[in-house]
Amino acid sequence: MGYFYLLVLVLFSRSCFFQTTKGLQAYQAQLFLQIRKHLEYPSQLQILDNYSGSLCDLAATAHMMISCQDNFVTELKIRGDKLPNVSGFNGYAIHNKTLSETFSINSLVTTLTRLTSLRVLSLVSLGIWGPLPDKIHRLYSLELLDLSSNFMFGSIPPQISRMVKLQTLTLDGNYFNDTIPDTLDSLSNLSVLSLRGNHLKGQFPSSICRISSLTDIALCHNKLSGELPDFSSLTRLRVLDVRENQFDSQLPVMPRGLVTALLGKNLFSGEIPAQVGILTHLQHLDLSFNHLSGTPPSTLFDLPKISYLNLASNMLSGSLPEQISCGSKLGFVDISSNKLVGKLPSCLDNTSDKKAVKFGGNCLSIEGHQQHQSSYCKEANTRKTGRKIALLIAIIVGSILLLVILAFGVLFLSRRCFQRKTLETQIRQKAVQENPTTGVSPDILANARFISEVMKLGTQGSPVSRLFSLEELDKATNNFDSSMFMGESPAGKLYKGRLENGTYVAIRSLNLLKRYSIQNLKVRLDFFSKLHHPHLVSLLGHCIDGGVQDDPFANKVFLVYEYVPNGNYRMHLSESCPEKVLKWSDRLAILIDVAKAVHFLHTGVIPGVYNNRLKTNNILLDEHRIAKLCDYGMSIILEYNEKLEAKGGGLKSRYPYFQLATMNEIGLPSLHKRMDMPLKHSNLNFCCSQRQTLEDDVYNFGFILLESLVGPINWRKVLLLNILYYTSQASFGSQDGRKRIVDPAVLMTSSQESLSIIVSITRKCTCPEPSSRPSFEDVLWNLQYAAQVQATADADQKSDSTS
Repeated sequence: MGYFYLLVLVLFSRSCFFQTTKGLQAYQAQLFLQIRKHLEYPSQLQILDNYSGSLCDLAATAHMMISCQDNFVTELKIRGDKLPNVSGFNGYAIHNKTLSETFSINSLVTTLTRLTSLRVLSLVSLGIWGPLPDKIHRLYSLELLDLSSNFMFGSIPPQISRMVKLQTLTLDGNYFNDTIPDTLDSLSNLSVLSLRGNHLKGQFPSSICRISSLTDIALCHNKLSGELPDFSSLTRLRVLDVRENQFDSQLPVMPRGLVTALLGKNLFSGEIPAQVGILTHLQHLDLSFNHLSGTPPSTLFDLPKISYLNLASNMLSGSLPEQISCGSKLGFVDISSNKLVGKLPSCLDNTSDKKAVKFGGNCLSIEGHQQHQSSYCKEANTRKTGRKIALLIAIIVGSILLLVILAFGVLFLSRRCFQRKTLETQIRQKAVQENPTTGVSPDILANARFISEVMKLGTQGSPVSRLFSLEELDKATNNFDSSMFMGESPAGKLYKGRLENGTYVAIRSLNLLKRYSIQNLKVRLDFFSKLHHPHLVSLLGHCIDGGVQDDPFANKVFLVYEYVPNGNYRMHLSESCPEKVLKWSDRLAILIDVAKAVHFLHTGVIPGVYNNRLKTNNILLDEHRIAKLCDYGMSIILEYNEKLEAKGGGLKSRYPYFQLATMNEIGLPSLHKRMDMPLKHSNLNFCCSQRQTLEDDVYNFGFILLESLVGPINWRKVLLLNILYYTSQASFGSQDGRKRIVDPAVLMTSSQESLSIIVSITRKCTCPEPSSRPSFEDVLWNLQYAAQVQATADADQKSDSTS
């Protein structure tokens, strides 16, 4: 009887397995039909028309291949016939060249992301057009991505750096026309980076040199400029191809293991460094059509593996040693169109062996080989020497003139300062009276010289801060109707509004004392209106109303911000909205966004903006769950007003949310009994009361991290702060402790390693000693590292579940 039950169990298991497999195959077949529809039924996929079997059994063709592992599609390669050899592509569909106007690259990528086990994706010459969507990073399992020979334009999305398993990235032959992302060093497994034949501009990102796994870098046929970095750290690099760009530095330092170096048709200058003599693996070297000068190193011709050497069309001069030796594998040499003199070395003589040697357009002592007269090269060298002498004289004369001008300038300024001594004293006294304790003066805020280059770049082309009238805001909010009221905080009341052009805005109302300097306020608001960052809520403009004569709060100020529609971060952490509660990877993405914004406020502008009232309520999420920080810099705007209030005894706490209640008011003893844990009154007092004295952005961000781990902090969570620092029985350091403290939504969606990283940085951020807290750069690095670890863990978990 027992054998009978065993047989039934085996048959039942096999039946379930076949049903699951059949369902998976049907789901993947449906996705492929959608992909074919998105690609507008290319002929390469006609094989699917009458095919009813498993995709995994489909025979590969010259234009399509599908590979599977455990019935999951892991490779998809499709090669079409729509080559991007058109002129004047302007970002719109072209008949018979691109896919039609109704094509949506966003929908195509969305469908592809449902193939969760996909490791290889190659869609070549299919007429795909449009900007590459940010969501491409959702293909987190990809190891190879090839989208070459299409019509994609715009920027390469920085989010692509989140595809941590990527080993090959090929985007050749498209129309990308922005800079290369500076975050690619997150791709620690990348071996091939190929962006040939685009319209990329800007400098070569130095961060690429931190990808130690790189073997091939191909960036030829673009519009890149500036200086190439030192490549010596890329010990695995074998191919470097940057031909036909606009690099104008000296030749870069190259790694010893380099095999192919193609740097022709740029603007490189200076001499060929002797360092090339140690490149014992070098086989192909192209330095043609640059501005290189001096005499080529003789070791260049004698490299043991060199077979192709092209130095044509430079400004090389001098004579090559007649007895120079050539490598045994050297088969092609081009030194034509330079300023070389003397005799041609015997090893480069065409009659000596079967080498192909080009040397025309020089001044070599060889008759009948299209050589210039020796005077041509001498004149060139003389002109070059003359230019050097003229440049030296110009530098000397210029230095003397500069010293004279500086002397007159010092004399003039000293007289001017003496005449204005009394006026300067008055200004300093006024600054002491009016400037906030943050140390940011109106003069500094007003002076564009003090805004960093990063800030200037971020605001180029940005609209100037708009001055709204009170009538406009009344109309936008229906006279500040209660239906438009969104909430109130220490920073003032907040209303939703709709401008005449249909744009939704958020309007914050502030009451300022009559003694508050309006000029001071305008300077500060003008400063903040220039701050533009993808993770900051933009200040669009303001309105200042004089108010009533007898009202001590005579200045009513309205700040008009962009409207962010999807609520705040705290709401998405609350158990009261379970359908909106975020999983761990989403929380990490939001924390990274906010950390980038705060890091920008600290280091991206001068003077830096600190004390930014960081809390989960001030992190807003848009419809794509992209985080934006609001109420930043409010301390600079309000602190002087609060100082004036303090003189009248009316200073209010900026953090009422963390004010202490008595033990009896919050019922801590009974809660302590239910949790069966010792309660330490002094420790609890530290976690709350000192919140007001440690108003440091890193410290405040630590509480945001804490709420991300345990959920919104209420009075029950205040007790957990005590546990976090001082209770070993249920600390974050043990899995049992985490189960009792950490939000279940986090526990179910996080890896232990990723969680441990955030727990560690949270402890450091909320350390009582300010000097022991990390910098925001360290915080950001730890968050990004935790996100990478979590992405890897998620991918591994999916792989394990499918095997």
